[in-house]
Amino acid sequence: MRITSGKTSAGDGHSGLNRREFFMGAGSAAMAFSIMKPGLVRGSQVSSKISLGSIGCGNRGSWIAGLFQKHGGYEITAAADYFPDRVNAFGDKYNVPASRRFTGLKGFQRMLDAKVDAVVIESPPYYHHTHAAAAVEAGVHVYLAKPMAVDVPGCHSIEASARKAGEKKLAYLIDFQTRTDPFFQEAIRRVQKNGDIGRIISGESSYVASSPWPKMIPELMINPQDPERRLRAWGIDRALSGDIITEQNIHTIDMMTWILDQNPLKAIGTGGLGSRTAGNVYDHFSVIFTFPSDVIVTFYSKQYGEGANDIACQMYGTEGTLDTHYAGDVGIKGKSNYLGGRDSTLYTTGPARNIATFYDQVTSGKLDYSTIAPSVRSNLTTILGRTAAYKCAEFTWDELMKSEEQLDPHLTGLKE
Repeated sequence: MRITSGKTSAGDGHSGLNRREFFMGAGSAAMAFSIMKPGLVRGSQVSSKISLGSIGCGNRGSWIAGLFQKHGGYEITAAADYFPDRVNAFGDKYNVPASRRFTGLKGFQRMLDAKVDAVVIESPPYYHHTHAAAAVEAGVHVYLAKPMAVDVPGCHSIEASARKAGEKKLAYLIDFQTRTDPFFQEAIRRVQKNGDIGRIISGESSYVASSPWPKMIPELMINPQDPERRLRAWGIDRALSGDIITEQNIHTIDMMTWILDQNPLKAIGTGGLGSRTAGNVYDHFSVIFTFPSDVIVTFYSKQYGEGANDIACQMYGTEGTLDTHYAGDVGIKGKSNYLGGRDSTLYTTGPARNIATFYDQVTSGKLDYSTIAPSVRSNLTTILGRTAAYKCAEFTWDELMKSEEQLDPHLTGLKE
């Protein structure tokens, strides 16, 4: 592991955030900094840090880099993004030298060639599996945003690069926030281990919010055929984002598959685009998932209008109800009540916990790949639901796993 040392700059952790702001609350928790074990530091400088590169320097990439910086154990030393304006704004904010700012489609590879210890991948989802595989090939630790992929082959690629990371003794962590929440963890433990709601018969999973992409629409409408404008407006492009069920709704679908700890057997659904005048992603989905033992979960989402903001999953058992909400109340009501609680700043504290875990794994060498399989399962479940909705017909897990369809945004003309 290559370690560099140097000063960090104070970044605004909330800068550029333009989605799910209603979860942010009034602040964020302080992040603990664990000093590296002396044997793991090259030289004797206790202030040495993990050299971190960011692949993706847009709103989310710039925002989460602030959390890495606040942790204290990282130095942001390189940045890659297709767009020069984004990588330069990021570089100016985090004091990245001009020689370590990389642009174009292959900028991420040039950054890896320039050497970093670890990368945080916040590029459009279409590129996630490619960037993760390249990082592992280069011997670099991977911190990866959800969703990991937009199609089934991409999910298989994530599994393959995670296996290779294990062979190379590299950290590989996927950033889901709810799985770090102690209230979620305890409530689901009680359901799975203690049977506190009895046998689960049915459930509901939902993601209701306003549009997360208001700034992308006017950008795209200037010239909808321009590949660079399409790339800037990736959130409303089906191939680049995976559609809202994969890019956004994966949070509640991950709750669903986490609680049931199984993949669905089949899905039937519908959806559409009723509110937006640009892009080709849906703004609402309705899907019924069938799990083993005939457990039926109704999923619905909408991302338009105002007045309804919640990411929730409820499971109904023979002896009680598990009620969970992202950054909201989590608890059990029934024969065995669990009052639970809420982490109202989960949008920030979730990544902060994952960043701390990632740091501990990189510096200690005690690697844990437990985020991979459940994250791939939830990612695949979104694709199952998406396909069923596009077809307006039943689609099975077995059919999904045979799929070789690869989404292609057809962005010819972009700079390498």
